[in-house]
Amino acid sequence: MPSSLSSISARVTLLALFSATTFYFLYKSRRLRHLKSLTLSSKPIPRGKILFVSQTGTSKTLAHRLHNLLASNGVVFDLVDAQSYDPEDLPKETLVLIVASTWEDGNPPPGARFFATWLAESVKDFRVGALLLKGFRFGVFGVGSRVYGERFNAVAKGLVKQIRDLGGSEIVALGEGDVDGGELDLDFEKWCEKVVGVLKGGKGLENGVNGDLECGVYDSEEESEGESDLEEEEIVDLEDIAGKVPPRKKTAAAAAAESDANGNGNGKVNGQREMVTPVIRANLVKQGYKIIGSHSGVKICRWTKSQLRGRGGCYKHSFYGIESHRCMEATPSLACANKCVFCWRHHTNPVGKSWQWKMDDPIDIVNTAIELHTNMIKQMKGVPGVTLERLNEGLTPRHCALSLVGEPIMYPEINALVDELHKRRISTFLVTNAQFPDKIKSMKPLTQLYVSVDAATKDSLKAIDRPLFGDFWERFIDSLTALKEKHQRTVYRLTLVKGWNIEDVDAYYKLFSIGEPDFVEIKGVTYCGSSATSKLTMENVPWHADVKAFSEALATKSQGEYEVACEHAHSCCVLLAKTKKFKIDGQWYTWIDYDKFHDLVASGRTFDSSDYMAATPSWAVYGAEEGGFDPEQLRYRKERRHHKSSPKQAG
Repeated sequence: MPSSLSSISARVTLLALFSATTFYFLYKSRRLRHLKSLTLSSKPIPRGKILFVSQTGTSKTLAHRLHNLLASNGVVFDLVDAQSYDPEDLPKETLVLIVASTWEDGNPPPGARFFATWLAESVKDFRVGALLLKGFRFGVFGVGSRVYGERFNAVAKGLVKQIRDLGGSEIVALGEGDVDGGELDLDFEKWCEKVVGVLKGGKGLENGVNGDLECGVYDSEEESEGESDLEEEEIVDLEDIAGKVPPRKKTAAAAAAESDANGNGNGKVNGQREMVTPVIRANLVKQGYKIIGSHSGVKICRWTKSQLRGRGGCYKHSFYGIESHRCMEATPSLACANKCVFCWRHHTNPVGKSWQWKMDDPIDIVNTAIELHTNMIKQMKGVPGVTLERLNEGLTPRHCALSLVGEPIMYPEINALVDELHKRRISTFLVTNAQFPDKIKSMKPLTQLYVSVDAATKDSLKAIDRPLFGDFWERFIDSLTALKEKHQRTVYRLTLVKGWNIEDVDAYYKLFSIGEPDFVEIKGVTYCGSSATSKLTMENVPWHADVKAFSEALATKSQGEYEVACEHAHSCCVLLAKTKKFKIDGQWYTWIDYDKFHDLVASGRTFDSSDYMAATPSWAVYGAEEGGFDPEQLRYRKERRHHKSSPKQAG
């Protein structure tokens, strides 16, 4: 028995040892698998992305603001330009915020077309399926202009629909900003607050963008007004995109109240929208404009500075006898109805089809314009070449070029403004873009009225001017027709762009009979540097020889009705004039007797352009050795290095 018990005891001990050992190894095995699973699950969580679809830089700037806002709240996103992003990576993403602009005809900017096309084609491809972007969460803010009607924010709307169709889920509703409506800043701020609210509500800020966001998925049928109900001290207010971000403890309400008090917050003063939003104001001020009130501007011209220094005047000095150092360049409307490819303001001004903004008093505009202009003239004191005599003359402007930027004839009180200038014996040179024929008909006498004739055919006009109006060609023709009824001096202004309109001599001549202008100014386009809004390069800039050849061809086509009268080689500009009216006994009379003009206006009687013409000096006449340069001025030549293959300028 003892030996038998001993044997049983040994067996029990061995069994217990075996069981313990087996349990230990099983435990270790499971523990290792568990640890391995923990290790695998602790891979870096993919970061969210902010994609921007931008052409002029507005959407890019907004995206940067959003990026900084989220970073200040503890969430780090990657900021990516859509044109450098491979859309094949979208299914790998978990959260993407998109700021997208709409470009021409409702299309995305050229750099982002591949991105947009990939999405559109994926939706149509039956092989892809509706679950390609399942688990993909996103938000979109669109940047566009309501003046384009149904195409407003077409790109952003298209992205939302396409991503939805591929299985994506919005965390916030589509946000829409209007670059020309004055509400862009406020709309973007509200959308950003919703994004932050969703991320905080979904614990996205604490646990990374891949945290539990189910409570933050946007339901199109149940949008909560409380999405952005954050604690006030935690809100980072996004002021206008041209401004700075206020201190973190400033509330959105406080910032908005402060901005409204300054008249530049949400673009409204006393309930009326202002034309010049903070973004537009910042852009124009950066370019040297002085903003007047809520929709006007003034800027000193380089030719004003040039003649103050005795270095020559502009082409208007050569053609019409203005004193460039006494000319004020201004506009009562910074808005325009076109987005021309050669716009020398790079489309930093607003656009619109009709007046829809707060309106300033015409007398206040004139007073402020003169004050700001003379202040800029005073700054020329002490500049080499500026004499005390010319400086004092410059402090009393005698001419006003209403062609600074935008469409001055849109201003509802344009006639009252012109009257005010004439009362001060300041001549008026107004340029209109031929889209408001009724305004032309109702204009009171001007010293000289211009219509921009940027192209001679419907297709080329659409391509060059990029008008907002659908009936732009009919408006253009009606504007030329209205010009024919004006008694004072009228001008067609042609801007030649190589590769666009310089071959259309016959088509241009056909337009002459519609408006029968007194003069035709033909000028080569001015290259204003690189711009995201223009495809023009130096190759599109004609030489003076090109402009002369075009002008001579037009004059020949008219069979003597018009002749080439003057030129200003420095500005690459030539003037055609009606022969019978302005050439008397072989002498040209393209200059203006300004005192006579003001006397005629004050008399109240009817008069026409022949009543205030003056003789053109020999140096300004076409073909003169001086090439339109006033010999009483000191010619200053800059050293220029042109490409060897470029032809030399004539004249």
